[in-house]
Amino acid sequence: MTIFGVALLALCTLIGVFLGDLLGVALGVKANVGGVGLAMILLIAARAWLLARGKLGGGIKLGVEFWSTMYIPIVVAMAAQQNVVAAVRGGPIVLIAATVSLLLCFACVALLGHFGRRERAEDAQIRHGGAVIGGDLDDDAAPVAPPHAVRKA
Repeated sequence: MTIFGVALLALCTLIGVFLGDLLGVALGVKANVGGVGLAMILLIAARAWLLARGKLGGGIKLGVEFWSTMYIPIVVAMAAQQNVVAAVRGGPIVLIAATVSLLLCFACVALLGHFGRRERAEDAQIRHGGAVIGGDLDDDAAPVAPPHAVRKA
């Protein structure tokens, strides 16, 4: 049921907001620091955990995927509520923190892209499909795939 995915999101959001409030108190800031981001990380981790154990049903998956696509609009809406002018007036630490976090995100994307890459053997059918899509197709017919060996009993 989709409601289970929404319930999982709600649980992750509550935990994320709680941890964000704790982080704000620890940093001496009277605000939630990264609660939504922590909630999304928890949601991704919970989804991966359920998937690895074979407990991620279709309904849960649908509910989680719906809210995962809503992440950017949620963050934009929450950022719109923040007092950015007061934060920038607080000193250069805001710009330093923003720059460092942006660079860390770029580094993480590059690292994940490097380790997540899989080598795939390119066969004649794939090259032919690429030629069709790219418009580089000659008048030759599509290559024929080799027949599969059939065992006779």
